[in-house]
Amino acid sequence: MKRALILFGILGMVLGITAFQCASAELTGAKLYINQKQYEKAKESLLKDVEKNPANDEGWYLLGFLYGEEDNIPKMIESFNNSLKSSKKFEPQIKESKNYYWATNFNKGVSFFNNATKASTEDSVKMFFNKAANNFNNAILCQPDSAVTYENLAYVYINLNQIDNAIEPLNKMIKVGSTPEAYALLGQIYTDKGNLLMDTYRTSKVASDSVQALENYNKAIKVLEDGKLKYPSNGEILLRVSNAYIAANKLDVAMTAFKEGVERDPQNKFYKYNYGVLLLNAADFPAAEEQFKKAIELDSEYTNAIYNLGVVYVRWGTQIREEAEAQGKTDDSYKDKFKLALPLMEKYLEKSPNEPAIWELLGKIYANLGNAQKSKEAFDKADQYR
Repeated sequence: MKRALILFGILGMVLGITAFQCASAELTGAKLYINQKQYEKAKESLLKDVEKNPANDEGWYLLGFLYGEEDNIPKMIESFNNSLKSSKKFEPQIKESKNYYWATNFNKGVSFFNNATKASTEDSVKMFFNKAANNFNNAILCQPDSAVTYENLAYVYINLNQIDNAIEPLNKMIKVGSTPEAYALLGQIYTDKGNLLMDTYRTSKVASDSVQALENYNKAIKVLEDGKLKYPSNGEILLRVSNAYIAANKLDVAMTAFKEGVERDPQNKFYKYNYGVLLLNAADFPAAEEQFKKAIELDSEYTNAIYNLGVVYVRWGTQIREEAEAQGKTDDSYKDKFKLALPLMEKYLEKSPNEPAIWELLGKIYANLGNAQKSKEAFDKADQYR
C-alpha cells in the first residue's frame, strides 16, 4: 500500500518578545539569552521562572518557543497549553507556532514516507516509515483536527504491518470529518482481523477466537454502515460492507439491505454489483446473473462485474455437471454456461493480464469446453505470472 504523499507550503514563524516590563530576573535574563540565541541558557532561566510563578503566561510561551526550536513538540505543546491556561495573551503567537510546526513536521513525514517507498532494503524501509510516524504524530499534536495527517499516519502503520496502530488514526479521521476512504479502510481492517481470528478458530477450536472474530465483524459492519449512510454511492464502502456481512454469516441482513438499495436507486451500478455478489455467494445463480448484467449495462467497462458474471457461469456450469454426474446422467448443457463465461474472462484479462488466478480459471473453462491446447496455454500463462 505504498504511495507518494503531498507536501504542504510552510509560512515563516516570527517570535514576538514583549518589552521588559515588571518581569522577573529569570524572565528578563531569558529574553536576553533568546536575543543572543543562547537557547539552552534561556531555557534554564525560564524553567526557574515558571517554577516560581506557574501562572506566568509569557514564561510558558517562551519556553514553548524554545522547545519548538529543539523539535521537542510534546513539551512545546505542554508549555503552550500552560500559557493559555493563564491567559489568552499569546494565543495568536501560539496558533502561528502550531501552524508552522504542523507544516514542518507534516512535510518531514511526507519526505520520510516517500523515501520509504523508494528504499531498497527492508531495514531502510522500516527506518523511514518509523521516522514518518514520529513526524506525523508530532504534527497531530500541533493540529489535532487535521484529517490528512491522520490519514497519512494510518498508511504509515499499514505499510509497517502495524495494523492495530492504524485503527486509532482512522477513527480520529472519521471523527474530524473524513473521506469515504477512512470508512472503507477501517472497515476492511476489522474484517481482516475477524478473518484471521476465524482461521485460528478453525484450527484451534478455541471458542474465544470465534467470539473475537464476530466482534471484529460487527465493528466492521458498524463502521461501514455509518460510511454507507454518509456516502451511499461509494463503491468501496458498498463492496466492503457486503464482504463484512458475508464474513459474519449475515447474508439475510445483507440481502435485504442491498435489495432495498437496488430498488431505491436502480441506476446505481454499485448496489447491483454488491447485491449480485451476495446472490452469487448464496448460489442463486439466475438472480446473480441478472444483477451483474444490469451493472454491466450501466457501465460496459465495469471489470469487477464482468469478472463476477463469468464466475457465475463457471459455478453454474459446474453445478449442472456435478449434479448430472451424481445421478449417473450425461448432461452437456453445462458447456453452455462455460461458453458464456469464456468471453467475459478473456475481456477481463485484456484489462488485467498479469493475474495468474484468472489465467488458471480460464484454463479450466477451456478444459471443460474440450479445448486442450487453449487450456494448456492458459495454464502456462498462469505459471508465467506466479
